[in-house]
Amino acid sequence: MADKNKVAEQYYAPPPDLGKWEGFKIFLWNSETGQFLGRTGSSWAKILLFYLIFYLILVGFFAAMLTIFYQTLDSKMPKWQMDASLIGNNPGLGFRPMPDTDAAVESTLIYYKANDKGSVLKWATVIDDFLKQYQKKGSGSGEVPGAENRVPCSANSAALGEKQVCDVPIDDFHPCTPANQYNYEEAGPCVFLKLNKIFNWTPNPYNNTEDLPANMPDDLKQHIKLVSGKKEANTVWVSCEGENPADVENIGPVQYIPRRGFPSYYYPFTNKEGYLSPLVAVLFEKPRTGVLINIECKAWAKNIFYDRYERRGSVHFELMVDRS
Repeated sequence: MADKNKVAEQYYAPPPDLGKWEGFKIFLWNSETGQFLGRTGSSWAKILLFYLIFYLILVGFFAAMLTIFYQTLDSKMPKWQMDASLIGNNPGLGFRPMPDTDAAVESTLIYYKANDKGSVLKWATVIDDFLKQYQKKGSGSGEVPGAENRVPCSANSAALGEKQVCDVPIDDFHPCTPANQYNYEEAGPCVFLKLNKIFNWTPNPYNNTEDLPANMPDDLKQHIKLVSGKKEANTVWVSCEGENPADVENIGPVQYIPRRGFPSYYYPFTNKEGYLSPLVAVLFEKPRTGVLINIECKAWAKNIFYDRYERRGSVHFELMVDRS
């Protein structure tokens, strides 16, 4: 009777003392328990099914959010425009050729040696690359996308069609042409100006002699006086001057080709395919050589506001032509 009520003693054997390599092999595959990497087949199936469902739900959620987000956007038109946008409604000026930003990110210096063909070719190549978008034929002789929408425009042109945009004929920039290497070899370089794009912005030009700004250059005032009352006066005017008295003395005569500004018929920019920003080639005929010249170019319109320190409505660059 006592033997029946006696609780059987149980003994637990310690796990076998395995080496690192043997323990690792058992972790990879335990033939006794059928475990692979510490889990049985059913355990692996459950956890993989869980993460599969979890990530499918995540992907579906973000796909739904992106779909809703893209429904609020228009590929042709920004949602926020003019004052409501980050760039505002005050266009700035850009210039080409831009210096090599790999050497100095903030550099705005155009420096070259007029008697060095390699130096001249370097800057001419930069302008060539920039003007490729203004050509109607690409490097493979195929038509540039959107080129079929470009039509000749003038101050007397009729209204454009739904897809039409005004062409910018780069053949009218003599002597600032590729064949002439943009006059760099003659120590009278050309710098191209363009007005930065702002969607749906329309200029309010100074098209008569009334209310001209006091700080507008006298030669530009005289030019506006000559075209006052004509359709050609509906232009965003540009002027380039030396920033300091010494720069004014060194800059020399300046020409604006083919005209002294950006005609109003190029605006507004509405993201039509083939649209090109109008250009003005500024020819610095005889800048003093061997001297660094600080130059500031401004855009003039009643709805373009100028601020030198914030570079609003203007652009700054330096020019240095060397003959040695």
